[in-house]
Amino acid sequence: MNIVEYADRDLLAMDLANLVAGELKSTLLTHESASFAVPGGTTPRGVFDALCAADLDWSRVHVFPTDERWVPEDHERSNARMIREHLLVHRAASARFLSFYRQAERPEEVLPELEAMLAPQMPISVLLAGMGADMHVASLFAGAEGMEVAMAPDAPALAVTRPESEPEARVTLTASALNGALSKHLVIFGEEKRAALDRAMFLEADEAPVMAILDGTTVHWAA
Repeated sequence: MNIVEYADRDLLAMDLANLVAGELKSTLLTHESASFAVPGGTTPRGVFDALCAADLDWSRVHVFPTDERWVPEDHERSNARMIREHLLVHRAASARFLSFYRQAERPEEVLPELEAMLAPQMPISVLLAGMGADMHVASLFAGAEGMEVAMAPDAPALAVTRPESEPEARVTLTASALNGALSKHLVIFGEEKRAALDRAMFLEADEAPVMAILDGTTVHWAA
């Protein structure tokens, strides 16, 4: 793990957007397409707002969320909605988006379909991840229903988790899928999350799920 500290969040967003754009361009030099896994929430919005203008062949970039709440894509809590509004605009509007949501009551009903869709994208070319103050990453929450499968070394790319602290079921990339990304970036803001990351260093992955992806990851932090 390598930690890069920035003077402010705007500088982080610009520098990280340029870095990710460069990695996607490099991937496209030697591959037909590039897979790009991105988080939801508020933290990555500044990065997305800068990255969407990058000059690269977005039509060959396949974007998908690191996790998704089981809500329709027009729902205010949908990660897909935020990604579409902030990343898949301007030049990046031509990127291919792989949604994890389907019209089904339970995500388990369509999980095989989603896994088949995602299989050609593995390993992930570039991963951009976020972390909560509780040290969760994607929808890997310590103690959540479904975590035994999601954290298993031989897990498939996707799993369903049901965190007690959250109102919806989640479809999430598993720890092995996240950790297997060829390039990994974790972006965190604020002293609380920095302290949480420091605390995670002394815990196992079942207590601090972010630990499952930190090997070889660049952490980008600004207060």
